Amino acid sequence: MLEILLGSKSPRRKELLKGAGILFTLVNIDSDEDFPEEMAGEKVSEFLAIKKAEAYTGNLENKILLTADTTVYLEGEIINKPLNEADAIAMLTKLSGKMHSVFTGVCLRSKSKEISFTDKTNVYFKVLTKDEIEYYVKKFKPSDKAGAYGIQDWIGYIGVTKIEGDFFNVMGLPVNRVYDELKKFEN
Repeated sequence: MLEILLGSKSPRRKELLKGAGILFTLVNIDSDEDFPEEMAGEKVSEFLAIKKAEAYTGNLENKILLTADTTVYLEGEIINKPLNEADAIAMLTKLSGKMHSVFTGVCLRSKSKEISFTDKTNVYFKVLTKDEIEYYVKKFKPSDKAGAYGIQDWIGYIGVTKIEGDFFNVMGLPVNRVYDELKKFEN
């Protein structure tokens, strides 16, 4: 296997790759997260993953760069990372009692090959009380998470009633699919 470079600041992506036994080296990539306003919501995460990969200026000889982006999509609206506690509370209030989709776009790039894809998981929240939402936001500080929640946190245990798709995709990386796609670089 070629050396894997992870272009992500997400502690969850690091944890997921380690859990899958995929060795990697972290690389820093500076890229904005702007996307065309008219872009369909299910396309945004892959667009941003590719944009991050294109911003990498290092050498990819005998290496594979892995970049990813996760977006939460509810009723035609992308729900990004919250700006502050009040924003996180408002986001979780919107998600309460509803199904939303989580899209993770992934880009794998070597010197001679690029594979990109989007994985989708539907997440169903029960109706959450104001106290539950406020407790979660104050105790777990989800400011670095799209949709203002981590499914692996307390709110996932008590609030998520069902998912359709890959659980790890909701955490930020569809590890099973990434593993399978990485094998295509061996040929």
